[in-house]
Amino acid sequence: MKLKGNLMKKGLLIIISGPSGVGKGTVRSYIMDDISLNLAFSVSCTTRAPREGEVDGRDYFFISKEEFEQKIKEDRFLEHAYFCGNYYGTLNDYVEKLRNEGKNVIVEIETQGARQILAKLNGDDEISIFIIPPSLEELERRIRGRKTETEEKIKERLAKAEEELKLAPLYDYVVQNVTPKTCGEEIKQIIKNKLK
Repeated sequence: MKLKGNLMKKGLLIIISGPSGVGKGTVRSYIMDDISLNLAFSVSCTTRAPREGEVDGRDYFFISKEEFEQKIKEDRFLEHAYFCGNYYGTLNDYVEKLRNEGKNVIVEIETQGARQILAKLNGDDEISIFIIPPSLEELERRIRGRKTETEEKIKERLAKAEEELKLAPLYDYVVQNVTPKTCGEEIKQIIKNKLK
């Protein structure tokens, strides 16, 4: 935790984005293990059902569509998106509380939400990182490997991924996820450089 005079320095906002199935969650878990980075993960809200092994409050805040739409009306989200039939969003108060505690906050989001945040940023205390797959074929293999999607959803995600990959130039950094370890190490170095 860095101090500036008597005040704690506000933490970084670290946006990690990329197409569905690229391995954002796995890479993020690897990065979070580095305690020297003083990281906190911003748990997003979603209206989708939990996947096997996911825990409410750790992986997502699982809420109803009605509750989510109420929070939109109250302008409570830093960003929100409707993706593949479900809402996803990052609560502004939650992120700001963590950053004001001096934590460097990772927001792991789909590209639609990332674009909303990128449009609001001034660039001083934020970095944006776009994770890409080694190839679209590898991305398809990873999505199919989850065994959580119907064929229709898989095709929808792959078509969306092709469009999302065109957004890479909007981000500060583009990192290829060949393996979670190498991708994670590259992202850790990016964060360390920003913290210098």
